[in-house]
Amino acid sequence: METDLGTAGAAVSDAGLRRRRNEDAFAIAALPRGACAVVCDGVATAPGSEEASRRAADAAVAVLTGRVSVGMDPQGATRAAVERAAEVVAGLGRDPETSPACTFVSAIVDAGGVTVGWVGDSRAYWLGEAGSRLLTRDDSWAECMIEQGALTAADAWADERAHVITAWLGADAGHVEPHVAAFRPTAPGLVVLCSDGLWNDLPDAAALAEVALKEHGPMAVARRLLRAALEAGGRDNVTVAVVPCPPPGGERGR
Repeated sequence: METDLGTAGAAVSDAGLRRRRNEDAFAIAALPRGACAVVCDGVATAPGSEEASRRAADAAVAVLTGRVSVGMDPQGATRAAVERAAEVVAGLGRDPETSPACTFVSAIVDAGGVTVGWVGDSRAYWLGEAGSRLLTRDDSWAECMIEQGALTAADAWADERAHVITAWLGADAGHVEPHVAAFRPTAPGLVVLCSDGLWNDLPDAAALAEVALKEHGPMAVARRLLRAALEAGGRDNVTVAVVPCPPPGGERGR
């Protein structure tokens, strides 16, 4: 699946080489002065997670575009979008123990910069010629161990429990408290949202930038990152959304 907004952004999603179905989903839309995007990754152990991802992404982008268009600040719009996505996913199942679930990451890119929100381990990256970085921090077992000082990063990520998520959207998720962060770049670059089908093989921001910045235009970048994931084995579903910052016609964030 592909969506191309031209110079404002683009997104692609693929089942990968080893999965029969794609439980990832994305939604991307233009804003009056930029664009917004959402990527969701269905939890494989929860039945119906393909629908959870799709509905969460669509619901969140509808909220983001609606709230931003009436002047709500990006952080408030992001929190409202996650809240709505969580409600939609929680309403899909009758039994919390067998209900659909998914992770969530979003970005609003406008003339003021970048605002990201997330729950789970789908990620947002900043990729630029002047430097690249991870903008999110996974809700995962590995990150909990690292934060607590119980394990080194190397030991935590080598553990078989490393990728167990500690927060998600779903009927069994309890109260969902999204992480929301703002980033004000000092030079042009790209915001990349992705499911773990990409970052499992290319977790380092500099490595992603080396692949992405060889291309020109959001769709070409998204396709190149997808191809890199497939070339690395394509073990999982892969979804990538790319939004330039500053947006076309916008001013650089200060």
